[in-house]
Amino acid sequence: MCGICGILTNHEIDRSSLKKMNDTMIHRGPDDSGEIVLDCGAVQVGLAQRRLSIQDLSEQGHQPMCSPDGRIWIVFNGEIYNFKELKKKMPEYPFRSECDTEVILAMYQKYGIQCLKELNGMFAIAIYDRAEGCLYLARDRMGQKPLYYYYDGGQFLFASELKPFLAYDGFPGELNDSAIKGYLFHGYIEGPGSIFRNVWKLQPGTYLEYRGNEIRKSAYWNLTERLRLKRSEPITDYAEAKGQLKESLKKAVAYRMIADVPVGAFLSGGYDSSLITAIAQEQSSAPIKTYSIGFPDEKFDEAPFARMVAEHLGTDHVEYYITEQDIFGMLEGLTRYYDEPFADSSQIPTMLVAQLAARDVKVALSGDGGDELFCGYKHYSTLRKMQRLRPWIYAAGMILTKPPLHGSPLFRELPESVRGMMEDRKKPFKVQPFHHDERRLCGMLVQGGPETFFEKERELGWISDWQLRRMVLDMLLYLPDDILCKVDRATMKYSLEARSPLLDKNVVELSFALPDPFKFKDGIGKYILRDVAYDYIPRKLLERPKRGFAVPLVRWLRGPLRDELMEYTEKSYIERQGFFRCDQLQQLIGRFMKDDPAKAERYAGLIWHLYVLQKWYEDYRGKRRR
Repeated sequence: MCGICGILTNHEIDRSSLKKMNDTMIHRGPDDSGEIVLDCGAVQVGLAQRRLSIQDLSEQGHQPMCSPDGRIWIVFNGEIYNFKELKKKMPEYPFRSECDTEVILAMYQKYGIQCLKELNGMFAIAIYDRAEGCLYLARDRMGQKPLYYYYDGGQFLFASELKPFLAYDGFPGELNDSAIKGYLFHGYIEGPGSIFRNVWKLQPGTYLEYRGNEIRKSAYWNLTERLRLKRSEPITDYAEAKGQLKESLKKAVAYRMIADVPVGAFLSGGYDSSLITAIAQEQSSAPIKTYSIGFPDEKFDEAPFARMVAEHLGTDHVEYYITEQDIFGMLEGLTRYYDEPFADSSQIPTMLVAQLAARDVKVALSGDGGDELFCGYKHYSTLRKMQRLRPWIYAAGMILTKPPLHGSPLFRELPESVRGMMEDRKKPFKVQPFHHDERRLCGMLVQGGPETFFEKERELGWISDWQLRRMVLDMLLYLPDDILCKVDRATMKYSLEARSPLLDKNVVELSFALPDPFKFKDGIGKYILRDVAYDYIPRKLLERPKRGFAVPLVRWLRGPLRDELMEYTEKSYIERQGFFRCDQLQQLIGRFMKDDPAKAERYAGLIWHLYVLQKWYEDYRGKRRR
């Protein structure tokens, strides 16, 4: 686990500049670092890595690492969980270490870049092949590890985060205005774009080939293609499906327990983290460390439930109750670790639980992926109902979306999702009606720029079931660009590695083969996953309404954060930025401050996204001045 970065250019590379880039990621790898500059004729190649030692703590795991003949060089961030099995398939290779990095080198030499198909893990990989004069970048299937690249037609940069780019003198750091509208809507920047021009996120399941100033991208694993294939070969027997899922999870957890350092687990008390913790404890000869965060407000506090699960499983449990002071303290440093504007407020407790765990362990298991793969979010249930009611909603929409009823109090008081369906009934946007008002406001507030909020759904039109289509959409966008980004940056801030057994390649593909009723039955999501969890934990400890961290946005933005928000939306500030239509933005802020709390709550999320963007912008301006 670590951070990687590199430069390819036809100019001479200053090794001290490469080291400066690398050292911006010391939090990702405080245990070791390395840089190498290769003179490859017409091009110079700089490779660098910061190391968090998890496997083979010796110097033999040092990176950049090269093949015995000096032809292949690699820097690597992540874990290859099946590296021991792969190593056994190559007895002829002169291995010098016990780490997975060298296994990737050997696999590449034997199979070429198609070796990626054999890797089971989370990773961002950079391989430079001197004989071919080619750089390969690759990212894991679900997007657990980040990887950015920059290309301006002359020089090529790559890195695990954006900080190395900002530390490089040749990086212009021009803002990508066209990303603002999408960010304001989502609260994150949808890949493959980024907040900077000519900087891109390498998409999950993809590798990039950079050769002779040309870029070519290919998918070695395509989520929708694998979904099509597995759904054509479903596991129709429920008992068989449950048995296979249980065994796949046990193997996935066992893989992620392999480490030369202490391993713990995040435990919220919900189904996903509780099941992963139960399997981990079953496989451990001693009580594993578990960690949870509590909240003073009982509406959001799951700590007591996590404690009961921990007591049942016999883990060594640690919990911490956070205060508003903890949260406000975290706000000041958020933009430094997320690099781009990122407004998922659950990043704060995620950072706090990572900080808590990092005191004892270097690796923590998490339950990420369970909701997307097994139909866990509430909106999946809502979409199932809405698709059934679609004819009646559309019929009502033909009346209510025309004068004089359109815009009337009757129309405005309808649920936002219903209004969204009515107004967009002729468009191919069926599974995202829940933020209809925010979409309209984003279009009104942001100057220019394409409205691409729903472009990905166009590609999924072949999935007729709205519930499944939204699950796939979330796997393609929300999971890598929000959930996994949040967890990676929060844990890496404290030099902690998070591992997600539910995102194991085999578990993911098995979930694709499960019929929909195995996941969603009688209005209950994650049906089969719950059933597996009950084999380890009594129902009474798990069956309860789902709680989650929720920031009291209206109270905060109209209270302790008000002065800062007003400063960020002052006319001269907005005009200097050039992103927003000043009059419309100030009208919205004025209405937000005056509306009763229930009305203000409807667009508080959008205002929060704006607030986080402006905090990021202030930090970015400071870096540019330095």
